Amino acid sequence: MIRMLLSVLGREYAQPLRRTVTLMTTTAVAEGLSYALLVPVLRSLFGSTPDDVWPWLIAFGISIAVYAALRYISDLSGFHVGTSLLRGMYHRLGDHLARLPIGWYTPGRLGEVSGLASRGVLQAMSVIAHLLAPFISASVTPLTILLVILVFNWQMGLAAMVAIPIVAAIQVWTARATVAGDAERAELDDEATGRVIEYLQAQPVLRAGGRTAERFRLLDDSLQDVQRANRRSTLAALPGAVGLAVTVQVMFTGLLALGAYLALGGNIGVPEVLTILVLAARCADPLLSLTDISGKLRGARSVLAKLDTVLRTESLPQAAEPIRPVSHGVEFDSVAFRHGDRKVIDDVTLSVPEGQRLAIVGPSGAGKSTLLQLLARFYDVDAGAVRVGGVDVRSIDPEVLMAQISIVFQNVYLFDGTIEENVRLGRPDASDAEVRAAATTARLDEVIERLPSGWETNVGEGGAVLSGGERQRVSIARALLKNAPIVLLDEVTSALDPVNEAAIQEGIERLMAGRTVLMVAHRMRTVQRADRVVFVDGGRAVEEGGHDELLRRGGCYAEFWNIAMAPVAGE
Repeated sequence: MIRMLLSVLGREYAQPLRRTVTLMTTTAVAEGLSYALLVPVLRSLFGSTPDDVWPWLIAFGISIAVYAALRYISDLSGFHVGTSLLRGMYHRLGDHLARLPIGWYTPGRLGEVSGLASRGVLQAMSVIAHLLAPFISASVTPLTILLVILVFNWQMGLAAMVAIPIVAAIQVWTARATVAGDAERAELDDEATGRVIEYLQAQPVLRAGGRTAERFRLLDDSLQDVQRANRRSTLAALPGAVGLAVTVQVMFTGLLALGAYLALGGNIGVPEVLTILVLAARCADPLLSLTDISGKLRGARSVLAKLDTVLRTESLPQAAEPIRPVSHGVEFDSVAFRHGDRKVIDDVTLSVPEGQRLAIVGPSGAGKSTLLQLLARFYDVDAGAVRVGGVDVRSIDPEVLMAQISIVFQNVYLFDGTIEENVRLGRPDASDAEVRAAATTARLDEVIERLPSGWETNVGEGGAVLSGGERQRVSIARALLKNAPIVLLDEVTSALDPVNEAAIQEGIERLMAGRTVLMVAHRMRTVQRADRVVFVDGGRAVEEGGHDELLRRGGCYAEFWNIAMAPVAGE
């Protein structure tokens, strides 16, 4: 478990973790040794001079105080290290997830990542704060007590030692019996989490279909599978728990019979027998708790294994010696890209000189948005190269690359916070005046004036409080504040009402001014403002040229234009 923790967290946490484990082990040994003083205490009480018990009682009290102090220090150390590990785990997981290719985030991984990032990390990191000390105590304290018994009477000590391999065998057998069930339960938990997310996302569809009172069958089935898996896991662990309880009881009964036999034979005194039986009884509670603690540790280990798998997922490679581009022209050089078994981009060569605008047009699924994502390095190309300022994006430091690019998508996601906090994501160190200026340019100030809390309005998760057009204005204000030299626009106005479209189009024009722009557009009037147009179909650049030039050719672009503009021409 410790090796797994260090593998997940990194070796920089090895020293404090080992120090905490050593402190917890010392505490458990001190607890076991303190019970050794019960022998002279009971011997004095049952002997001919009971008054002699006081020095031993004082010594016993001091040993308990030392144990209590060690327990407090070790528990406090466990909490501090656990908190540090939790913070480190969140940072490491978040940084790694940010470096993974966008294609890694398949719908099936949403539930898994959501579960890992919330309860999974908490469960795994709670090992140090809440489980490690009880586990060490349940393992080390009984062993120390058995050694004490062995010192005072070798016959009863050896008899008690017989329980050690039996308890160990039960623990190993229980772990093997439950490992498959634990893995199944964890997998079904992730699936159920995904189904809950799906159910929430499907609410508009369910309600539009008049199914508001109807149960969601997929979610119900998933929850029932989790219930059945929990039942199977509990039944698999039950024989181990019963076996451990029976072993402890048999051990105690055997020691009682052996003690009586030795006492009747005069080989040991009655106080010593009573003391050894008290010590044996003290072993019972921690041993019986091993089943519950071990089950929780197995659950945490399963989560750690998943975290380890995610953290071992290969991220986008970074250049050993990054190159910083000095200009902002964009170039696609014989680019090819596959998504799974499908070739999305096939031998595309394009160039956008610095400060010019390129419109990317074509039918749905042609690969238009993928070109923008390759430029932003959400994916790496399979062949060819994407360059910014003549430098391959794979040779640019990711932070430097993203500092060069502002992206405005059709579907805007806002974080649960105020409008100002969401705008400031573009440039957190911007002054208040710069934030207000960006909002005014994006015509976001009109929205803010209508809101009762103004800039302090909380937009809710995903920006649920705002309309689509209002969220888009926040996104444009954010891009304006970032002031990056390259702008990527992905069908920004395709689903807006005329009022919002006009306002947003004005903000976009100001955003594009003087910058290198690549825009994917369905609204053909937007295309007319581009310096060049490329028509993409089937992942290939079929035609390229100016708008008027492509219309004169009468090819794919002209046909696409005529179809798109036909409803307008008929009015």
